[in-house]
Parts: sequence; C-alpha cells; structure tokens
Amino acid sequence: MNKQRVAVLFGGVSSEHEVSWKSAATILDGLDEEKYEIYPIGITRGGDWFYCPLPYDQIADGRWRQSPDKIPCTLSPSRADGGFLLFEQGGVKPLPVDVVFPALHGKNGEDGTVQGLLELAGLPYVGCGVLSSAVCMDKAVANTLLDAAGVPRCEWLWAGRVECADFEALRARVEGRLPYPIFVKPANAGSSVGISKAADAAQLKAAVATALAEDDKVVFERFVDGQEVECAVIGNDTVCATTPGEILASAEFYTYDDKYVSGTSRTAIPARLSEAKQQEVRGWAEKAYRVLGCTGLARADFFVERSTGEVLCNELNTLPGFTAISMYPKLMEEAGTPLPRLLDRLIALAVQRGEGRHG
Repeated sequence: MNKQRVAVLFGGVSSEHEVSWKSAATILDGLDEEKYEIYPIGITRGGDWFYCPLPYDQIADGRWRQSPDKIPCTLSPSRADGGFLLFEQGGVKPLPVDVVFPALHGKNGEDGTVQGLLELAGLPYVGCGVLSSAVCMDKAVANTLLDAAGVPRCEWLWAGRVECADFEALRARVEGRLPYPIFVKPANAGSSVGISKAADAAQLKAAVATALAEDDKVVFERFVDGQEVECAVIGNDTVCATTPGEILASAEFYTYDDKYVSGTSRTAIPARLSEAKQQEVRGWAEKAYRVLGCTGLARADFFVERSTGEVLCNELNTLPGFTAISMYPKLMEEAGTPLPRLLDRLIALAVQRGEGRHG
C-alpha cells in the first residue's frame, strides 16, 4: 500500500507562532506512520520555510529553529512540482506531497493566505477554503453574515483605524449602542490576543489602543454573563457538531495566558447544560458552520446567557488548537473519534474537497 504524503505546516508569521509548535507536535505524533509519509515544515517568524526531519519534541519546544538538520525549502505554486522544493547543497530537490495539514493559527495561517497559496499549487489541504477562512478570521465580516442569517449573537459594532482616531466621537457611538462593561477585540486575531474588557471610558480608550496594535479594525461587544461553551464541527457537505464542552476559565475571561501559558483553565465535557440546551447549541453550531462556508473542521464558540438561557454565537475558529489541552480534539475524542482517527478523517475530507475543486 502506497503511503499518503502529508506535509504539516507550523510556526508562521503570527502572534500565535509558539502555540502552533505544540499543535503541530500533537498532530505529527498522532499521524499513523504506517499510513503516511510525514513531512514537518516549519515557518519562522520572519517567514522563512524549512523542512524539519526532527524528533517531534524539538518542534514542540522550538528547538527546530536552531537545528542544523533543518533544510531550507519553499512551497512551489507550480502544480507541475506537486509540493515543496528543498534547497540542498547539491541543488534544488523536489519534495512532492499529496495533502497539506496547516497547523497554523492566527494571521497568515488561518485567514485564507496560506489556503490561497495551496490552491494555486493545486494541493489538497485540511480545513476551510480561502473565503471561509478569511471570513471567519474577520469578526466584523463574520458577525455581519451571522446576523443576516439569523444566528443569535450579542449586540456589537465595529470601527476602523481612521474612525478610532477621533476617540470622543467613537466613544459616543459605542456608549450609545453598548452598556459597560464592553469587550474590545481586534477584528482579525485569534486565541484571545489583544482582547480587553473595558468598564469605563478611560479603559475603553486603552482597550482600543491594545486592539489596534493587532489589527486595523476593532470590534466592540456587549459583555455577556454566561457559560462559555464550544462544539467541534466536522464535515464538508455533511456536517456534524459534537455535544458542547464548557470552558471553566481561571481568569476573568478566557485569555491567551489562561489557554496556553498558565494552564489553569479547566473544561467540562459535556457542558453543564440540559440535554435540550445542548442540542440547541449543536444546531446553531451546524448552521453557523454552513452560513460561513466552512469545510473540513471548525470550532464553534458560544455563550449561554445565565439570566435568559439564550444561546449566543461568539465566533468560529477554522484552525482550532490541537495542543494537549485544546478543546477540539477533546470533544472529538469524547464523541468517539480519538486523535489518530480524527486526523485520518480530516485528511480524507481534505482530499475529497480537493477532488471536487475546479480550475
């Protein structure tokens, strides 16, 4: 039996660069070597690409960056090459692959940029396509589409960098729409990077500056006192959402440090909800996935408001974490699909989608 050749991308020019190492190491370790030829491809913060035939623990902790065994490479946009080009001392050597697994988080990884490069190269890849990746990354665009489709969300608005320059006008607009406290987020960022909670105008001004350090658009959302729940969604044409799990954050809200640095957040699977409410969350997760054009996989994040029981969609993450503490693989395992089988299924969905691609 011929093995499928799978390239796993990690690192990247992103604020979530280090988290990607851990996701990639989990994926690499979970791939069945009897089924796959596995090629780890690391991208530095500066945007240089390397083939890294190294022990996976060196990828997880970042030692790959200093390894003398890594080989400079690039993805060829020419479909005739069928994958990567290695720059060795003897010249350029092709490294053809059958499918790519982008274990990249945040900008330049799950925002449609890498997906567009893979489309040009004619390579099947795990996860959402160019448009849905870009849409889900941009909270202002995604929220607008969810609103239009009737998917419930909290009250929100957005502003660009130019509008934010006149803070007093911005403050009047935001306070006219939302009560304090207000969550302030960069429109394009992941893993809670750049998010602040503002309790007054002074904190609002500081929060806008924090968000603008990450992106040119800022999203403002009403604070929701609710349970934070997440579903793992998988599929192309046929879509299935898992029973939701619940985030029991140790910080005031679920921050980047809470997720990946302190390791103090906890989860409950299934979420502490009635069976009827769990099914409602699943239904909205599947609808949001379809509305935003997702394929392959996404994690759908919701609030269940404590005072009303209303289910409110927060966002969809098109390349969720695959670290040891990440919710997506935990939810899939609880649903009866352990990591090796999950990776098999995601690769099969990528190939299926690639076979149906036109052009």
